[in-house]
Amino acid sequence: MSDLVFVKLGGSLITDKSKPYTARLKTIARIANELQEASWEGARLLVGHGGGSFPHTSAAKYRTSDGMINGESVRGIAVVQGDASKLNRIVVETFLQEGLNAVSVQPSANAVAKNRKIVSWDVSAIEQALKHEVVPVVYGDVLFDLGQGCCIASTEELFSFLAPKLKPKRIVLAARVNGVLDGEGQTIPKITSENYGEVKKHLKGSDATDVTGGMRQKVEFMLELAKKTKAKIIIVNGDVPDNVENAVKGLEAIGTIIE
Repeated sequence: MSDLVFVKLGGSLITDKSKPYTARLKTIARIANELQEASWEGARLLVGHGGGSFPHTSAAKYRTSDGMINGESVRGIAVVQGDASKLNRIVVETFLQEGLNAVSVQPSANAVAKNRKIVSWDVSAIEQALKHEVVPVVYGDVLFDLGQGCCIASTEELFSFLAPKLKPKRIVLAARVNGVLDGEGQTIPKITSENYGEVKKHLKGSDATDVTGGMRQKVEFMLELAKKTKAKIIIVNGDVPDNVENAVKGLEAIGTIIE
């Protein structure tokens, strides 16, 4: 699918991470409109989104990313899965209102991990959706894990599994910053395997509210993905109007290219 573009909407972009279970509805609607514009010009889309203040709240409480660790872990799986799906329904319903033919794809329904890496996932339904120009919307979710019982699969992990199979032309990661920033707060225009050692010192790891890791983990995921595929990967500021649309179309956008 030479025209396929993966788009990730970061949890901090589509939710207010300072307020549990609070979606940024106007932002989701604006980006949905931008994606609709891009689809009219020929882009085929697969969208993924983070959990932000929805499942991250419960996942941190139950330590779901650490696996089956105590008597509350099973309860945690159910609660986290429910919280993740709540945000996904908000995103999909907003997409539908803006004219996108979007459908929810629940990773926890049939994806299985081992030691936090997806090892099996039947993507036949996703392939059929793309064939018929329907927009699949995947999302960070809790998975059953053959090694530790359960885990959290970030959108980056989902993309890492899907990209070698579906071969997107571009992967756009929309956040609330102007790409990856250096120590002076300036955008780093490009990150490669060659300069990552220098770039790494500017990047933060995970924090207490993000159970899937911080910017450093996300960049490292994308560097690995860039090795697996020929896709152009770019981290952009989704708060800037038209920035996501431009990145999806392959036009100039405010952000950082990873290759």
